[in-house]
Amino acid sequence: MTSISATVCYPAAMISPEQIRAARSLLGWKQKDLAATSEVSEVSIKNIERGSTDARGSTLGKIETAFLAAGVEFIGPGQSSPDGGQGVRMKRART
Repeated sequence: MTSISATVCYPAAMISPEQIRAARSLLGWKQKDLAATSEVSEVSIKNIERGSTDARGSTLGKIETAFLAAGVEFIGPGQSSPDGGQGVRMKRART
């Protein structure tokens, strides 16, 4: 019997509900805009942002991919300074 396996890649560090809300704010996106861009239901996005559900890694990956394509960069704890927390920022425009 032949076994087929698929490799699923998840983000190294999962983004937080706070980062999702902050990234939407940076872009001026409503939840429906993120839903359309990420192909994740608006209800799922609302639940993730509220913290009322534990999102799958694949769902967070779709959300993160949508934000990265729009120019958002996610900052993990301690990345910008030794005592800094997590956050988001816009990538610099390449010249």
